[in-house]
Amino acid sequence: MIEPFALEVASDLFDGGFKLFPAVTLVAMLAVFLGVGWFFRVAAVDEMWVAGRSIGAVENGMAIAANWMSVAAYLGVASTVALLGYFGLAYVVGWTTGYFILLIFLAAQFRRFGKYTAPDFVGDRYYSDLGRALAASTTLLIAFVYIIAQGNGLGLMAQYIFGVSYEVGVILLMAITIGYVALSGMLGATKNMALQYVILISAFLLGLYATGWTQGWSTVLPFVEYGNQATAMAEIERQYTEPFANATYYHWIALCVSLIAGTCGLPHVLVRFYTADNERNARWATVWGLFFTLLLFLGTAAYAAFGSLLYQDNVGEYTEMTGTESDTLVVLTAYLANLPEWLVGIVAAGAIAAGLATTAGLFISASSAAAHDIYTNLYKEDATQREQLIVGRSTILVLGAIVTYLALNPPALIAEVVGMSFALAGTVLFPVFFLGLWWEDATREGAIAGMVVGLFFGFGSIVNEVLPQYVGALSGEAIFPTFATIVPATSSSLVGVPAVMVTIIVVSQFTDDPPEDVKRLVRQCHSPEPMEKLQSAEDVATDGGTPADD
Repeated sequence: MIEPFALEVASDLFDGGFKLFPAVTLVAMLAVFLGVGWFFRVAAVDEMWVAGRSIGAVENGMAIAANWMSVAAYLGVASTVALLGYFGLAYVVGWTTGYFILLIFLAAQFRRFGKYTAPDFVGDRYYSDLGRALAASTTLLIAFVYIIAQGNGLGLMAQYIFGVSYEVGVILLMAITIGYVALSGMLGATKNMALQYVILISAFLLGLYATGWTQGWSTVLPFVEYGNQATAMAEIERQYTEPFANATYYHWIALCVSLIAGTCGLPHVLVRFYTADNERNARWATVWGLFFTLLLFLGTAAYAAFGSLLYQDNVGEYTEMTGTESDTLVVLTAYLANLPEWLVGIVAAGAIAAGLATTAGLFISASSAAAHDIYTNLYKEDATQREQLIVGRSTILVLGAIVTYLALNPPALIAEVVGMSFALAGTVLFPVFFLGLWWEDATREGAIAGMVVGLFFGFGSIVNEVLPQYVGALSGEAIFPTFATIVPATSSSLVGVPAVMVTIIVVSQFTDDPPEDVKRLVRQCHSPEPMEKLQSAEDVATDGGTPADD
């Protein structure tokens, strides 16, 4: 059962008022982001959604990592490791393992398929407008849940830097993010993501190294030099190093599986493969993305140990940290280490860069689902590029307003909210993607039935646990406690993915085979023959086609 997020704090991290140097640093960083967005602003839909398929492997790898290193990764993982100990490592294990599944089974195949969006893949692979609509709706739901967590982290960092209230901080930075994404589209966002990665990883590592040096805890490699601090934390709270001291093995496995599957099902990450100019660069972008991500994830456990000890020595029992303090543990660590204000501000600015990068990718995937997959493919097939851009940007504005409002009172800790979106993506979309690419006999009826089952487990588990927090008539517990125990909101994929895959396979066996041109398209995704630059499987394999269902 997830716990509501609390804004109270015991430390004085947020009591220092306006901080000039961190504020100037942040304003300069945001000005650069807006300038890059304007310079690379889009005028065509392929630049809006897939950056004109012109992004190289290293730059795409940085963009993947920046997409990945949301506020949840930058701030939230250290928090979960500190408070949940060994159990919290499920976030690191799950997210990084998912990269290998992407590399081996999905990256090159998605690029060879060569569509604009993840719902585009579902609609064409399963020759179904209804399937496209379900995938697009799921994409919007994922973005909706995921962005709430980003708004939470952005608000906390603005509160520290500007000395404003949490609510004002959320509104301020979300408004800036919405503005530059609506202006720049995927091309400008990708250029910004590479820049944001450099900023966020530099800030993260600077704070980690500075804390280790000033406290005498580490020198060259803080990633492996925090053993004594981990031992000290284990003496205070045994779950820090003892597996499953306060949580079950089932829930640890369930969380890992959900994060692995979610990694392979997130539309805003998968669309990065469409921006590569060929399948080879798509694979190498995944490798580079894993490397760039590991630079941060290797430091989260060290931050957890450093920050918890500093909190224990300067504030109180670290196990009694409030939600706000745990969600800002990386910045709080630098603050409690008595690092200079400008340096703490840079660490906070890095968190904002992480939040902006992920939020940008989520807004793009949501706007493309609305404008390209729903408006153009389902409502008005002859929509002009200008109409698509207007619908896409309008979606960003409307979705941004809704999630900004909900981020003012988030339902759980940052990492937990992000975990819900991963579980939703993994349960609903990953089985459809995987079987669609690797089993040519998967049918549209099977995919549609599977996505409906996935929504029951993925979205149903979220409603089951979150709704009582917002509806006074409910008790505050899960609506169905037994269901919440077996299918947690953050970990629904362990049950959901097998259920969806079985549904797709069984229904496909009792329905008509896919058209032959669809089967050829799937086979071409696995052809050993390399494609030319900007070529797709459809260019090579199609020979006519079968109309989608009405």
